[in-house]
Amino acid sequence: MPVDISVIVPVFNEADNVLPMAREVAAAMAKTGRDWELLFVDDASSDETPQRILEAARANPQVRGLRHQRNAGQSAAVWTGIQASASPILCTLDGDLQNDPADLPAMIAQLAKVDFVSGMRLNRQDTWVRKVSSKIARSARKAALGVDFRDTGCAIRAFKRTALAGVFPFNGLHRFLPVLVHGGGGTTLEVPVNHRPRVAGVSKYGVWNRLGRGIYDLIAISWYQKRRYRPVGAVELVDKPAPKEPVLR
Repeated sequence: MPVDISVIVPVFNEADNVLPMAREVAAAMAKTGRDWELLFVDDASSDETPQRILEAARANPQVRGLRHQRNAGQSAAVWTGIQASASPILCTLDGDLQNDPADLPAMIAQLAKVDFVSGMRLNRQDTWVRKVSSKIARSARKAALGVDFRDTGCAIRAFKRTALAGVFPFNGLHRFLPVLVHGGGGTTLEVPVNHRPRVAGVSKYGVWNRLGRGIYDLIAISWYQKRRYRPVGAVELVDKPAPKEPVLR
């Protein structure tokens, strides 16, 4: 049976982070008092990541794992998790443990008021290159799209499945998901979240695949946002019976 909440974690060569992630997510989700699952999506890792996912699933039946047959990228892994789940509420986290699962319960609670809750890292534990790339990308997004999200690159999110109406999969989806939801009429909220330094594994991003490709994608998203259909509302046309003539007595 579908659970209330699916937590989707894309992973690629994150063997040392899988088991700690599973434990932290379980501890956080226990505070929600709701049925949940943790879905790891392995993007064709070349290390022991698949074995660690199986180990986590043996220890906790609320953990599931999927594996791509070839490496397809973070956006593809997120979309695979969305398609493989059926819960009305979805959450996403990066697999590097820099996002703090302890932030999820409060974010989920905010869904009583909005459709999509996205984290914003106020004290980022990242390299200078990643911080500068994000600042440039934010300015470019604001100029091109006319909407200002402080941190669309933050992977910790909680949202209603219904917020994805009109959202389509593409390579780069994970960076623009809040923008696409907002552009489709969904209500969005950014909340401060904890951000931690990476303690295991290595980053998969450099200057080009963060900044260069992000700006390249921005051109396409800008075009789509200007051309997309937005909810306009429609009501059924129903013939109303003609008013009866008054009976004269």
